[in-house]
Amino acid sequence: MSPTIIPPDSDPVGRADRPLSITLDGIAVPGVHGQTLASVLLADGRSRWRTAPTGGARGVFCGIGVCFDCVATVNGIPDVRLCRRPARDGDAVTTQSRLDGGAR
Repeated sequence: MSPTIIPPDSDPVGRADRPLSITLDGIAVPGVHGQTLASVLLADGRSRWRTAPTGGARGVFCGIGVCFDCVATVNGIPDVRLCRRPARDGDAVTTQSRLDGGAR
């Protein structure tokens, strides 16, 4: 996966990407239809969006929905695996922390 979004007018494959926008903790993040929420965040240079009970930063680890390191709250629903969830225009993603033993 490319870490950057290729503008449609310079894409050698000739795709006609449809842009979308999500928010991460209230900050707008651009993406394109067909990406997962994790790939939208990774393409924007964000590699972590959860804090483990030990205080360690977490994001994508396996990328196939097995490890649960990439979970966050999406549209008010906690523990959504961002590597499996297709991005939808207007999605609101909120980081989570397990430092206090619960989801935030």
